[in-house]
Amino acid sequence: MSVNDNGQAYYIPDPSPWPIIGMVSLLTTLLGTALTINGVGIGNILVIAGLLLFAYLLFGWFRDVISENLSNKYNAKVGVSFRMGMMWFIASEVFFFAAFFGSLFYVRNIALPWLGGEGYLSMTQEILHSQFQMAWPSNGPGELGGEFTPMGAWGIPALNTFLLLSSGATITWAHWGLKENNQKQLVNGLFATIALGVLFVMMQAYEYGHAYSELNLTLESGIYGSTFYMLTGFHGFHVCMGAIMLMAILGRSMKGHFTPHNHFAFEAVAWYWHFVDVVWLGLFIFVYWF
Repeated sequence: MSVNDNGQAYYIPDPSPWPIIGMVSLLTTLLGTALTINGVGIGNILVIAGLLLFAYLLFGWFRDVISENLSNKYNAKVGVSFRMGMMWFIASEVFFFAAFFGSLFYVRNIALPWLGGEGYLSMTQEILHSQFQMAWPSNGPGELGGEFTPMGAWGIPALNTFLLLSSGATITWAHWGLKENNQKQLVNGLFATIALGVLFVMMQAYEYGHAYSELNLTLESGIYGSTFYMLTGFHGFHVCMGAIMLMAILGRSMKGHFTPHNHFAFEAVAWYWHFVDVVWLGLFIFVYWF
């Protein structure tokens, strides 16, 4: 703790290695994924190493922040900085997914019409692919990856929508319990939210297996396949991270770390989980439905 010129104490955190470790873990995971997709053998090893390092990052960083919070090192100013940091983090996530939704919009509403003979670039159809017919879903000129069946909305996607919307309700119920100092409601609500999130991931994994084995819908299925797995895959990753954070919050709740007036860690994870819910609604509408 340090003291400013007005005699007010404020907290200065010690130098932390966690941001650097986070950068290395994510870089290693993404590099390994790229190598794996391109058939390079070392890619799988790099993916596993990156994920293990990321797990170590989560454990270590959570441990340090929890220890600092329980030792009463944080004051109101620090609390404000935490809230601003979380809001900016979610804002960056909004733009992250906005870029992917933007790519989907560009392909469906701009690129495909051009290739199909519409607009001022209609000449490209005659020059590049005179036989191309504009339609969505499309595996592109040349039918990359062969024929495939697009993923329908009314099945596992609709069930997953119900699961995530239900999880948004259960985490809100848990928050109400926390505000009322109802430990049982808090723990039960968090446990239900985690269970629904894990079930969502399991159903999505089953959906991927079905798509690959029976629908021939793969990452090589042209632009539809790549955008489908890019959007749903990154969202699934966020659900996994959210479930891990909820597990940490559940453990802290069972130990009585939170009070009705001091529980920003819970709120931060709840904000993140609601963001994940909203993104899935966009995916269900624009990727599965239309």
